[in-house]
Amino acid sequence: MKRVGEVLSAIFDEGLMNRARGYSALYSCWEDLAEKNGIAYAAGHSRIKSLDKGLVWIEVDHPGWKQILQTKESKLLSDFRRRFPEMDISGISIVLCRPGELFNETGPESAEEPLPAGKTALPGADAEAVKRADASGYGAIRDGALKDALARLEKSVADKEKTQGSAGK
Repeated sequence: MKRVGEVLSAIFDEGLMNRARGYSALYSCWEDLAEKNGIAYAAGHSRIKSLDKGLVWIEVDHPGWKQILQTKESKLLSDFRRRFPEMDISGISIVLCRPGELFNETGPESAEEPLPAGKTALPGADAEAVKRADASGYGAIRDGALKDALARLEKSVADKEKTQGSAGK
């Protein structure tokens, strides 16, 4: 069976994969940048929401965290520019999310109530597929939605290979 990474490499060209790696690095560097700027504790109450037209959108769960991040905005912007010069980052926008929304998309570990056994953060994701994805090296992925999507993709590819394999016999 092919790994998800092999399938994705076959589907996307190298340039697209390099851009995807850059975006992945952007989203995963938040804790490091917050710690570097003396606000490590703020990383647990904020996240990079998106990059749009040169603006890094950072979402926070309380107005106090917004104020704290604003005090470090110019340093954070310098760090983003230094780490990701190819992304032409021109600014940072810090926005307040609705109560309880900040980490609901990232999986059961951050939801208000834990999900029942065998359930995953996204509908259609198979708990066994998530376990297989963890065994395949995806356990370090903290974004539950991404992990679920990769698990569904891996399961779909495996099912398709089984179908093609049995049809060829």
